[in-house]
Amino acid sequence: MRPTGKLHLGHYHGVLKNWVKLQHEYECFFFVADWHALTTQYDDTSGIQQSVWDMVIDWLAAGVNPGSSTMFIQSQVPEHAELHLLLSMITPLGWLERIPTYKDQQEKLREKDLATYGFLGYPLLQTADILMYRAGKVPVGADQVSHVEITREIARRFNHIYGREPGFEEQAEAAIVKMGKKNAKLYRNLKKRYQEEGNMEALETARALLKEQQNISLGDRERLYGYIEGGGKVILPEPQPLLTPESKMPGLDGQKMSKSYNNYIGLREEPDSVSQKIRTMQTDPQRVRRTDPGDPEKCPVWSMHKVYSDAETCEWVQQGCRSAGIGCLDCKKPLIDAVIEEQRPLHERARDYEKNPDVVRSILEEGREHARDAARDTLEEVRTAMGLSYR
Repeated sequence: MRPTGKLHLGHYHGVLKNWVKLQHEYECFFFVADWHALTTQYDDTSGIQQSVWDMVIDWLAAGVNPGSSTMFIQSQVPEHAELHLLLSMITPLGWLERIPTYKDQQEKLREKDLATYGFLGYPLLQTADILMYRAGKVPVGADQVSHVEITREIARRFNHIYGREPGFEEQAEAAIVKMGKKNAKLYRNLKKRYQEEGNMEALETARALLKEQQNISLGDRERLYGYIEGGGKVILPEPQPLLTPESKMPGLDGQKMSKSYNNYIGLREEPDSVSQKIRTMQTDPQRVRRTDPGDPEKCPVWSMHKVYSDAETCEWVQQGCRSAGIGCLDCKKPLIDAVIEEQRPLHERARDYEKNPDVVRSILEEGREHARDAARDTLEEVRTAMGLSYR
């Protein structure tokens, strides 16, 4: 997660609750992506350090447990930078330029000069972040799936270039010739489409083609399966996206909760402030007077009730609003109570960490050492595969 400072309820319901669950199901690495923050904030780094501490305390307050997961700061594991550099040697420029978020972000952040290598290359840094730990799964929202896909493509390309057995390519090429001119030409075309474009249909067609071949041995068939997919030893496994359930947490105006929309409630906001923000929330614009019936579906407050309130309270809101039996402030009261009650244990846990900043540093240092051990193992194999091991 990029260090954006103190988190809000959108982060809690959209990401952190999921992290807390995942840490008991998998070996998890959670890190502060401070280098990623520089891709768009390189001209003003003054707030990054404080944002890092605030965010890590929010993670701990939310229940991310250093005993069940590894937590660290990206820039304190320099191996990420080395793997990024090594992968940059084999990554085609066009792969980075076609990432959907590249042009989208440039359009959204037009006031910033993003014509930098760092911005173009941030998906490759993400790839290094993932492949460094040979991750099986990457928890992402639907809009980030393309980043996992390019990670898979780069891992496949790396394994194809550096993971082959001695003489593998010569043996594979000899096997292609045995298929006959027409089939050999078709196989090579399908191989090119899959490896250069990631075309899954081409891969499936090639597999079907190989299955039909009578002129090649079983060993050659297996070799050609491997040749099209990369072949040889898998040094960097291809990860799978683990789709994060979409956050149902709306902002105070009904839009997605976001600091940029200024429609958020902080994860550790003071109870008086929470109460004030919810009390002044916009409601159904048709409900001008207390006696006017309303429509909950047109009211941002109802969207929050769907997150926080039980079935009985939701029914009370529906009935009371539509019949004008309750006023808007009546409707908001149980919501205020529910949000404050949810935040109470978060405040308590965070206060302990704020009083003991050395404990937070110790957690991150321990996480860094564990991360570096895993990272060194990966880099040792990568260097060896690339001919950069000088023992």
